[in-house]
Amino acid sequence: MIRLSELKLPLAQVPTEHRRAADAPTETDLDREPPPHPVDALMQLAATVLAIPASDIAHLHVFKRSFDARKADLLAVYIVDVTLADPAQEADLLARHAGKPHVQPTPDMAWHPPGQAPAGWPADESERPVVVGLGPCGLFTALALAQMGFKPIVLERGKPVRERTKDTWGLWRKHVLNPESNVQYGEGGAGLFSDGKLYSQIKDPRFFGRKVMQEFVDAGAPTEILYTAHPHIGTFKLVRVVEAMREKIISLGGEIRFQHQVCGLTLSSEAGQQHIASLKVRRLGAGDTIDMPVQRVVFALGHSSRDTFAQLWDAGVFMEAKPFSVGFRIEHPQGVIDRARWGRHAGHPLLGSADYKLVHHAKNGRAVYSFCMCPGGMVVAATSEPGRVVTNGMSQYSRNERNANAGLVVGIEPADFPQTFPQDVPLWTAAFGESDGQRYAEQAAQLAAAGQNHPLAGIVLQRALETRAYQLGGATYEAPGQLVGDFLARRPSRALGEVVPSYQPGVKLGDLAPALPAYAIEAMLEALPVFGRKIQGYDMADAVLTGVETRTSAPLRITRGDDFQSLNTRGLYPAGEGAGYAGGILSAGVDGLKVAEALVQDLLQDRKKSTDAAKIPAL
Repeated sequence: MIRLSELKLPLAQVPTEHRRAADAPTETDLDREPPPHPVDALMQLAATVLAIPASDIAHLHVFKRSFDARKADLLAVYIVDVTLADPAQEADLLARHAGKPHVQPTPDMAWHPPGQAPAGWPADESERPVVVGLGPCGLFTALALAQMGFKPIVLERGKPVRERTKDTWGLWRKHVLNPESNVQYGEGGAGLFSDGKLYSQIKDPRFFGRKVMQEFVDAGAPTEILYTAHPHIGTFKLVRVVEAMREKIISLGGEIRFQHQVCGLTLSSEAGQQHIASLKVRRLGAGDTIDMPVQRVVFALGHSSRDTFAQLWDAGVFMEAKPFSVGFRIEHPQGVIDRARWGRHAGHPLLGSADYKLVHHAKNGRAVYSFCMCPGGMVVAATSEPGRVVTNGMSQYSRNERNANAGLVVGIEPADFPQTFPQDVPLWTAAFGESDGQRYAEQAAQLAAAGQNHPLAGIVLQRALETRAYQLGGATYEAPGQLVGDFLARRPSRALGEVVPSYQPGVKLGDLAPALPAYAIEAMLEALPVFGRKIQGYDMADAVLTGVETRTSAPLRITRGDDFQSLNTRGLYPAGEGAGYAGGILSAGVDGLKVAEALVQDLLQDRKKSTDAAKIPAL
């Protein structure tokens, strides 16, 4: 096949007679029918580009579709794969167009697993690879391992997705938090209660992202995610998709153990090399704790597994502080964003709700940027810890809520941790308790004397901000909020305007300046008018800011080598967002596939060495 890019058609030539998939659980396969493509028009364009008659093209497949809104007349932009009626002509045609970047051979996007489990696998239960966490990364790690025949065991501290959803609504509707079942913990991970966005800027030369997308479609996601430029699924659909993927893992010999929380690990040493030997697992349903012998464990923790980060640090696993971001959620009427982005085409059924991406480099050296933009969505309560408030954004597939929201966040560097909150004992004990906090504070002082940052220091900063937000919101899990006009004028808000905030359990208006470090507030004050010039209405007085957004990513990295194993602990595979190697559903899923491959390659190599050694006759 031949891949052609940058085929452009006026919006008027793109058919729009189709049903948008509903969010209701009663959705049928018909509801997931993608909109028709303008195949005839694309065939003519493709034939023109290739300088051949349209009759020479046997089939045209749309790989990707996006929209170019840079001019008044909006264009649909396509990437297509064409199959020639006479495949023998393909090589000659590609040679004729050599050097043209928009004419290339269609790449092989199939996933090619690096190996399969040997017959009789496993010989011992401890040989089975263990995956800790069933978010997007753990889900795809487990799925790939199961597809290669290695029968993984998944340990998930939270509950199955439907039970978890009920617990999450308990916080949103009744102000009741379940610390072990919420937006962060449970089947599907934090990505379940988000926009379900499936796009990323990661480099993906082996097309792992395509496998992620195809697995989602096979599990019931709309087929249009395979070709839209900014695909998304939405929470209601993700619930069914995640359930279907879980059943697939189980059908292939995998095992999912819910409410199994890793609460410790044991390492062994052999020939000067540290190895993982066992996990201590608390069975929350049974109320007991077991020791689980293991040889290879993937830690796909997610960015909020702070207690597990501490356990890994205490065990001696190498990790280091890394940058992350903090800020607020900002809400506008979706129509304001649609008109700014789509112009006269706003409201067109094919375009749907518009999104945006913004960045500004402030004079104080801080980067301010939009994060996790949710068109037609809502701001949600995303805390996993009592006495703390965290916000996040979420959209359903239809994206038809009245507001657009996004994180408005400021970059934080590890060097900022001691400057923002000095390394004193009270802050550490507030974050980790009296005993551990005292110990970590002493470690932090020693590391600071050597010019280093404590890997857990970012958690101290996050927890301090989240506790402050809880207090500013009235200590009821309501979030502190402020109108943009009042924020810019540096005065507290007393009443809402045009924009009604979507955050539940509710928003308490006031002054957000105390909610973040002063340098973050100053950078935001500078950035908002700049963003208003880029998107008309962005700095409208009635737009609402809600605090705080602190879980943009993990504040540390569980550093790994080229073999995807911990730098100092063999058999331990840090993966996904919690390890500092992903940011979002797609990149986490891709990282899960990479880690699964690396684990299998190492496992098969070790097995081959053992087999070869057994063949050597004794002297």
